[in-house]
Amino acid sequence: MKIVILSRQPALYSTKRLVEAGQQLGHEIQVVDHLKCNIEIEKKKPKVYYKGAYLENVDAIIPRIGASVTFYGTAVVRQFEMMKVFSAVESQALVRSRDKLRSLQLLARAGVGLPKTIFTNFSKNVDHVIEAVGGAPVVLKLLEGTQGLGVILADTNNAAGSVMEAFNGLEARIIVQEFIKEAGGADIRAFVVDGVVVGAMKRQGKEGEFRSNLHRGGSANIIELSEEEENTALIAAKAMGLGVAGVDMLQSDKGPLVLEVNSSPGLEGIEKATGTDIARKIIRYVERNV
Repeated sequence: MKIVILSRQPALYSTKRLVEAGQQLGHEIQVVDHLKCNIEIEKKKPKVYYKGAYLENVDAIIPRIGASVTFYGTAVVRQFEMMKVFSAVESQALVRSRDKLRSLQLLARAGVGLPKTIFTNFSKNVDHVIEAVGGAPVVLKLLEGTQGLGVILADTNNAAGSVMEAFNGLEARIIVQEFIKEAGGADIRAFVVDGVVVGAMKRQGKEGEFRSNLHRGGSANIIELSEEEENTALIAAKAMGLGVAGVDMLQSDKGPLVLEVNSSPGLEGIEKATGTDIARKIIRYVERNV
């Protein structure tokens, strides 16, 4: 098969591992920078032009689309879909996953446990919003934030109110969530491929840091999920329509609570923590669907 990996950085661990796994399984692998693709739209003749040539005879694509370029990256994925090329991550699922508010609404409808969340249209009644999620401490998140950026823990009601008012003044949209103290600055990343949890790790934030992202200095260790946690991860990925997903959850007194479903989850942390060849499992998933 000819598989195109849509990635802006061929040197990234995740991209290199997918190339290695694909080549080991006998496939032709090409890394394509989606921002350098031209989309040619014509009746019944969709084409993608890249570096002086048309991308032809492609059997499948594996999108690795960064959050900052979701709009154009999704357009490229959609173009390949119009060309009858299988995508490991469908364009609509990619769009869904990048909209934090829509994601939470879809997850809530699917019956997935979530931290209590409030979203308003720059409400001036900040006291009610804070009390509605149980009072301080509360977590405030920019709708556009990734990798722990744009996430703030406000320890007091006054601090939370000040941060909300500042964001409202900048017309920056945020969500306000209850703080799950018993999680202890840790979360779980369950990696789902084709309806199966293929690996899971527990990420612990560094001392004094409530965010557990590995990009922010957190550490990761393999974990065996409970049946409830595994089912939650599978339901969350299915609700988002994702064949490949990283489901982030908190362990709480109320059971697992989903924070986010990532459509381009990194492979480095999960592979090193679990010792599992996740890249190979993604290639096998592509093989089954082409």
